[in-house]
Amino acid sequence: MNPKNFLTSTCGVRIPRIIYGTAWKKDRTAALVEQAIGLGFRGIDTACQPKHYNEAGVGDGVAACLHRGIDRAELYLQSKFTPLSGQDPMQVPYDPNADLSEQVAQSFRTSLNNLQTTYLDCLLLHSPLASHQRTLEAWQAMEQIFHSGRVKQLGISNCYDPQLFELLYRDATVKPAVIQNRFYAETGYDRAIRDFCREHRIIYQSFWTLTANPTILAHPTLQALAVKYRRHAAQIFFRYLSQIDIIPLTGTTSESHMREDLAIFEFELTAAECDAVEMLL
Repeated sequence: MNPKNFLTSTCGVRIPRIIYGTAWKKDRTAALVEQAIGLGFRGIDTACQPKHYNEAGVGDGVAACLHRGIDRAELYLQSKFTPLSGQDPMQVPYDPNADLSEQVAQSFRTSLNNLQTTYLDCLLLHSPLASHQRTLEAWQAMEQIFHSGRVKQLGISNCYDPQLFELLYRDATVKPAVIQNRFYAETGYDRAIRDFCREHRIIYQSFWTLTANPTILAHPTLQALAVKYRRHAAQIFFRYLSQIDIIPLTGTTSESHMREDLAIFEFELTAAECDAVEMLL
């Protein structure tokens, strides 16, 4: 990917402006990750959560690409610590009876083993816990991993309460560099959180970006831009997001859609066109 197709976080980490998401791929995970990287994706998102992710499969797909000559330093690998409430009780990847900080440490070691790497570019807390105190306890365990040098930056996912997010930012020693949220109308597209992110140089990643927004994709504004640029509406929406420094995740299993997602950097919307899309959110 072109250097212009990356953002740099407050921690100095280069993040591709589009990331390949690996949830729900099951036995196809390794092949799809290998294909995605082979086509040009340099950011991969996963989680230490067997319920929805085959993290070891991600590692196998990455390893296949490394064997073909891709340098690990070219890749942005991001995983998550998933609290017990988000795990399948029959497939918990850490000791469910251990204290929370040890669960975080065990999960991280499992991620490194699954991904066949010595470090992660980002570790996300998959969701806030039942109380701010518990969330902060998990975060502080992640901070210990950060200080060990085995992860380059920290973030949080599925955090839709602006006050909760700002409280975490205030109390954290290592500030969140990334937030990854579902991007949809039900949360008002996280306007308040995104404003806070802009103010504090936090990178916002969006998931469920296409699936949750069929009305936007079908809107005459996007359809007209698709005709003008000879692209699909999904490409217009992804391109718009990339131009306002939102990093979308794409979880497509289609090679043609992978190519289309990577091709969003071949054109650029005007400021007026971005304003027109913004009016739809």
